[in-house]
Amino acid sequence: MKNFILIPDSFKGTLSSQEICSIMARAIRKFIPDARIQSIPVADGGEGTVDAFLKALGGRKVYVEVNGPFFEKMRVFYGILPDGSTAVVEMAACAGLPLVYGKKNPEMTTTFGVGELLLHAARNGCSKIILGLGGSSTNDAGTGAAAACGVRFFNASGIPFVPTGGTLSEIARIDLSLRTPILDSVEIITMCDIDNPFCGPTGAARVFAPQKGADEAMVKRLDEGLMHCGEIIIRDLGDELLKKHGISNFFTLPGAGAAGGMGGGMTAFFGSKLQMGIETILDTVNFDKLLENADMVFTGEGKIDSQSLRGKVVLGVAGRTKKANVPLIAVVGDVGKRIEEAYSRGVTAIFSINQVAIPFPAARRRARKDLASEMENLIRFLNASGTKNFSGKSPSSNS
Repeated sequence: MKNFILIPDSFKGTLSSQEICSIMARAIRKFIPDARIQSIPVADGGEGTVDAFLKALGGRKVYVEVNGPFFEKMRVFYGILPDGSTAVVEMAACAGLPLVYGKKNPEMTTTFGVGELLLHAARNGCSKIILGLGGSSTNDAGTGAAAACGVRFFNASGIPFVPTGGTLSEIARIDLSLRTPILDSVEIITMCDIDNPFCGPTGAARVFAPQKGADEAMVKRLDEGLMHCGEIIIRDLGDELLKKHGISNFFTLPGAGAAGGMGGGMTAFFGSKLQMGIETILDTVNFDKLLENADMVFTGEGKIDSQSLRGKVVLGVAGRTKKANVPLIAVVGDVGKRIEEAYSRGVTAIFSINQVAIPFPAARRRARKDLASEMENLIRFLNASGTKNFSGKSPSSNS
């Protein structure tokens, strides 16, 4: 056994996915010096998404000046992958929550800069753009991004304006006729790992706006603004929108509530496909092809539990490894309840690094050491147990 793929999610608040890949790789090479290792650090669409893609695939960063969350100028970057035609943009770069520290206000923040990044990538020759949603400070339903790309929003007096979360209710008409034509030939895939609808009890404002600085009264206003915006979208764009995406109701579109309604905005204004982040990553790195030569895959996340069975990283990877008959080991921070389904869906084994069964605040301080120790124990065991037959495959020449 010499060929390994490492594709862990981060241990939130403890270890980044890149750190986990490094620790796993060191443990493997300690006992298998000639191991061939492919590291694919996973990001959830928020801060670090571009770096994760570039780390896994190579490529380059492109720096550009755009508008920040309060329309202030700031210098940020996006990534272009080695094919030269695929860009990776993270919303958090210019609309992220850390950028408004101490002055959170989702009624005032904008995604305008995100649209500027999309437009720059398209003009830079990219025919495919992967947009990561996550960690946003906004609640403008992506109207800011759309306005940056030529979509016009008019108030009741017929005056065009750039909406923010607090002015969505002022939209009287939406006009896509002047949207920048270059975007018509660009495929935009939006990484979206939640299934919240656009508005309502489980929508963007009710669920996520409080962490962006909204009190109860503001949450109510933001939710009403999203409802109004959605009604205008359906009225002005509805027939074409619903037909193109095969959906029956914009208000129940899973993921439309992501990032302050940005998921819905990307669908409505950009014709973007909403896709689970892990599936986007697996497709982009050509994971199925990589599995053809893999002997074992290691994945992991901070805690595996029933939530992990809803399409998160571990189960997303498991779906692919099961089809390829490649063993998948999940090394996690902690193991929750009701995880039995993980085994039937392709996870070979699950191991927790919490060796002394201590609470998270204490365990997180030991995470690096405990992860390294657990990985070393696993590789020792696999070496001693005849790993060439571990997957149930016929022994290969490189085993």
